[in-house]
Amino acid sequence: MSERRVTSQDVADLAGVSRTTVSFVMNNTQQVVIRPETRQKVLQAASQLGYEPNASARALASRRAKAIGLIMTRDPHYISSDPFLPQILGGLLDPVKQAQLNLLTEWVEPGKQPQIYRSLIRAKHIDGMIVMTPRFDDPGLKELEDSDIPTVLMGTVAGRQLYSVDVDNTASARVAVSHLTSLGHRRIGCVLNAPLPYSSSSQRLEGYQLALADAGIPWDPTLVRQGDFDLTSGYLRMGSLLAEHPEISAVFVASDQVAIGAMTAIREAGLSIPDDISVMGFDDIPTAAFTDPSLTTIRVPAREIAQKSCELLLRLIQGERPEPRAVTLPTEFILRQSTQEAGRSTPSEKKIQNVSPLTISPTVQ
Repeated sequence: MSERRVTSQDVADLAGVSRTTVSFVMNNTQQVVIRPETRQKVLQAASQLGYEPNASARALASRRAKAIGLIMTRDPHYISSDPFLPQILGGLLDPVKQAQLNLLTEWVEPGKQPQIYRSLIRAKHIDGMIVMTPRFDDPGLKELEDSDIPTVLMGTVAGRQLYSVDVDNTASARVAVSHLTSLGHRRIGCVLNAPLPYSSSSQRLEGYQLALADAGIPWDPTLVRQGDFDLTSGYLRMGSLLAEHPEISAVFVASDQVAIGAMTAIREAGLSIPDDISVMGFDDIPTAAFTDPSLTTIRVPAREIAQKSCELLLRLIQGERPEPRAVTLPTEFILRQSTQEAGRSTPSEKKIQNVSPLTISPTVQ
């Protein structure tokens, strides 16, 4: 029996680099800058194993798309109203331009990610991709792990080995809700930024639960609603919360965009912010400082997350394996006027107006 043919994966494993890097080095791809020490590792491994790329592999490796993809896991309705998107694009465009690449954008509906990822990989229209707002129930992430295409998540998903850039959503939400408990609030509602399959939503819910535990406040799942990224979901979920729990004196809304809708529902119910209900946001979108009252929130460095994601992806495309694989950027607590000490008025004694039972949504179990 003949011996098994040495493959590029064998060389990659011995050199401690990716198969893509092996391809770039062995085919002397000029468009990609490879560090001299990395190139030497690959050449030594190839020589030791007796590896030679075939002619078709050389021809394929000489072609690059000269583009990276930004994959958004939401439909255009949400994308068009996302106040973070201009900051994300602004953070991506500078490093992309400096690298003389193009930026392609693609959106995918939940459940259709594998097909989109697969088509992009097969068509080779991009050299790498950034996946924005990942979901932990996305089966396509496993396919990306198993593929050669460099990928960075703008967000984190437990159990996945892909590179990622994010903030500590759990710790930041814990700080946000701890601010409310420090003001004496005991009945604190929660409107999440998105459905729970989105990793940031489940992480922020965990931070809310931890802060309650820190203050000795029992966890009540009926005080939680799942938002859906936009103003309307905040308005409807807050209306639901007030209808079922008029006694709450504060609410943590895990997205400023959703919080603005929630604030409208509070006012329409005849309540005042923060006299009757304190509102704590998350993100610090540009309009958060100009709401009435201005929104106390957690500042997320959106532009920096995008820049770091792009820089990390470009290093992967160049054949590097940077560490750490998960990059966490700091957040900042921003104190404004939408929160105050509990007990200045009693919301439960007020009549909650204009709340329709049709707005009531399922609670988190």
